[in-house]
Amino acid sequence: MRIPPYYRNPNWQRLFAGMALGAFLSWMIFLFIYGVTQEKQATLIQRQENDIADLKRDKLVWQERFQELNNEQQKQLTVQEIRVRIRDNPRLELAELSLYEIQEKVKDDLSVLLSKDLETVSEMRDLIKRTIENQLHRVEEKQYKLTLHETVVYTEVILILDIELASS
Repeated sequence: MRIPPYYRNPNWQRLFAGMALGAFLSWMIFLFIYGVTQEKQATLIQRQENDIADLKRDKLVWQERFQELNNEQQKQLTVQEIRVRIRDNPRLELAELSLYEIQEKVKDDLSVLLSKDLETVSEMRDLIKRTIENQLHRVEEKQYKLTLHETVVYTEVILILDIELASS
């Protein structure tokens, strides 16, 4: 069997030449379109990376600024309220009204702390403790002594006190 000599026929030569030229041109067009789209994608990615870097830098600046503002605000915080809680000793059998009166007296004694900044109040904790523990409170012919159990100092000063009978 023999292959027909199509390569000598000019019509076949033109067909093969056209197919080769078409394949080459279509490959060039494909490469051009692919290159253009890849360049657009690379430009978009570069722009997004720059935007992300700018936003991260802005975020750091804002965080630093807010941290400074928070520190300034924390320095300016003041005591708004004083809360006193007396842990009742069941052996003493004190009435709720008596405990309430003692709490109010302690609040009155410490009312100078209101509207003071937290730093000052925090430094005065020993003075607060001595003020509370050195006073005797008279209720129904008996004297009671308070001891400071726990102190929380923030915008609200919370004092938890223990009460006991004062030795005469």
